[in-house]
Amino acid sequence: MTKVGQRDSPALAEASTPTAKKRFWTPLKFVAILCVINLINYVDRGVIASNGVNGSARVCDPKGVCSAGTGIQGEFNLTNFQDGLLSSAFMVGLLVASPIFAGLSKRFNPFTLIGVGLTVWTLAAIGCGFSHNFWMIAVFRMFVGVGEASFISLAAPYIDDSAPAARKNLWLGWFYMCIPAGVALGYVFGGYVGKHLGWRWAFYIEAILMAVFVVLCFCIKPPQLKGFADKDSKKPSASIETVALTDAEASQIKTESPKSKSRKNLLVLFGRDLKALFSEKVFIVNVLGYITYNFVIGAYSYWGPKAGFGIYKM
Repeated sequence: MTKVGQRDSPALAEASTPTAKKRFWTPLKFVAILCVINLINYVDRGVIASNGVNGSARVCDPKGVCSAGTGIQGEFNLTNFQDGLLSSAFMVGLLVASPIFAGLSKRFNPFTLIGVGLTVWTLAAIGCGFSHNFWMIAVFRMFVGVGEASFISLAAPYIDDSAPAARKNLWLGWFYMCIPAGVALGYVFGGYVGKHLGWRWAFYIEAILMAVFVVLCFCIKPPQLKGFADKDSKKPSASIETVALTDAEASQIKTESPKSKSRKNLLVLFGRDLKALFSEKVFIVNVLGYITYNFVIGAYSYWGPKAGFGIYKM
């Protein structure tokens, strides 16, 4: 067997050096940035479901007198089925892009990848505001999912690696607390902006807020962590566990050009990661449980505001 991709973590080496310079961007500051990004990310989930942005469909009484709809559903004259598709369209981009960004993190700096993803997210949010029909906004919602994938797949592993052992659970707790807080804030934000400025401005404003963190992700350099590629690295990196190739695979890679060899190596590592992942029964059971959990929570979080408006006229 031929070993590839094994190397010591620069973060561990730097931490063991007494004369290491103190960084301005400490892990705690990085975690704070990730928490705010997560908050804005889930504000978008609340915004699309809020009564001020999602609105209500046009309603006609038995005499044929119709009242104008409001928000996205009213302006595009969406059925409840189309409205439901709109709420889940982002999952297409999220499911496709998440494993891709996770695999690329072995070759490229994770904060650069997050910056690329958040750029896509920001442009897609602006596109949602400029949409003029159902299919247009549905496609932009899919790209919102692509942008979200870079962040969702890389942020939590970064926190898990960078947090001190005594504070790891606390930092992860802060990060995940931003999910319900962001959705709740999105309901309020979307309702207020939708009422006073129009539903399109809710997307424009959240895009402006996210643009600040896009710049930060491209400009700052986090400490090197295990399993992630250094910012200046041109070689795929492996996690702390060594990834092994068979002799036949290694010899085939050696005979190819450097560019082709790099792509081949990355694809082989990505395939082996997926194989190892799907062989973990605990992981599979947890994923199935989380799917069921999100099936229920997703329905409540999206249709709940409509039900509240219909029953209590809130």
